[in-house]
Amino acid sequence: MSHSTAARPLTARSGAALKGRVTVPGDKSISHRALMLGALAIGRTTVSGLLESEDVLNTAAAMRAFGARIQRDANGLWTVDGAGLGSLVEPETVIDYGNAGTGVRLAMGIAGTHPIAATFTGDASLVKRPMGRVLEPLRMMGTRVISRSGDRLPLSIHGPGTPAPISYRVPVPSAQVKSAVLLAGLNAPGQTTVIEPIPTRDHTERMLAGFGATIQVDHDDNGGRVITVTGQGELQPQDVTVPADPSSAAFPIVAGLIVPGSEVTVADVLLNEHRTGLLTTLQEMGADLEITNIRETGGERLGDVRVRHSQLRGVEVPADRAPSMIDEYPVLAVAAAFAHGTTTMLGVEELKVKESDRLAAVAAGLRANGIECEEGESTLRVHGRKGPIGGGTVTTHLDHRIAMTFLVLGLAADRPVTVDDGGVIATSFPTFEALFAELGGDISETGEQAA
Repeated sequence: MSHSTAARPLTARSGAALKGRVTVPGDKSISHRALMLGALAIGRTTVSGLLESEDVLNTAAAMRAFGARIQRDANGLWTVDGAGLGSLVEPETVIDYGNAGTGVRLAMGIAGTHPIAATFTGDASLVKRPMGRVLEPLRMMGTRVISRSGDRLPLSIHGPGTPAPISYRVPVPSAQVKSAVLLAGLNAPGQTTVIEPIPTRDHTERMLAGFGATIQVDHDDNGGRVITVTGQGELQPQDVTVPADPSSAAFPIVAGLIVPGSEVTVADVLLNEHRTGLLTTLQEMGADLEITNIRETGGERLGDVRVRHSQLRGVEVPADRAPSMIDEYPVLAVAAAFAHGTTTMLGVEELKVKESDRLAAVAAGLRANGIECEEGESTLRVHGRKGPIGGGTVTTHLDHRIAMTFLVLGLAADRPVTVDDGGVIATSFPTFEALFAELGGDISETGEQAA
């Protein structure tokens, strides 16, 4: 559903140290893909630990519209009954993806090579986001696109009778584009290949292999990855366990590092090597951070991340790390605000085309709270504390990560920090407020204060 309710401002205040062991919601990327591949498999897939956020629930609704039978039992176990590749039915209504950019791009990939028509839309934020990078390769495969707003939502697609397999070089690092093409290739005859010069998160490749797709991953002479999927095979249903989302875990992890006296453990965090850029960066900044209980489930590594309040130092974050932490740069900027010296983030132009222009939104939020920073076309430079921090109100632009980022800032700031709408947090982290209350944090509706 689209986020259309009245804005709900929230304010975070510093106070007691954060203490405790918590579990954040399941990984959003894996949750989307589990529902989608379950819908394309023949038989019943079960999913435990699914992230039950608005974004993922919109994917469940979309897969139902395409003909899959999806249910949740009283214990939170989800079942997906699919009829196999090529079996998608034409949706009877417009598919509203709310704020879910990942979900809608991957769903367009799936639908784009089936001989059906489907219309997609989203909320006020999603309809402003560009879809051209996904639509370009789909057009090469024979998909027809109808859009009155320059490849932005709302738009309709119609898949061809016989899709054309393609070899596609991703122009900029994007797991969403790569995944959309691979998912489209599932229903195309022959081999579809994606070449990515800079490796991005590989959940789609791992899960495709787990569901029995014929997929091969090679490396070229320049360190890039060449991923080939053979289409029109048969996917086998799976039992999927979803690890905790590292992008959500980033918020209590950074809060534990910057709030004096804190010690926080986040359990069962996904440790996929393409998702641990933030943990690497925080360790380079001098974070007291330890990973324990490392184990594997469903082809993915996970473990418990324990942090203690630390004296951080500024670092330079290389551009080639961006794909492994693109969603974590906003909260990294908060960590940088409390570090000694300057932190420079390179290669972050992808932030401009997220739920909001996150590069501009983060910079504006930092300045509103007394933190010096400079933004460039592909860089963000944050200067560590030079005076009192906090006291500002941040415009979220309907972006859940901007809202959560600056509430974390407020937990360690000298003065309270307010975000103009905390309601958008439900798109990815519906238990955010409850989790921080459990740790001892003070986040409340603006005008109220926790006892």
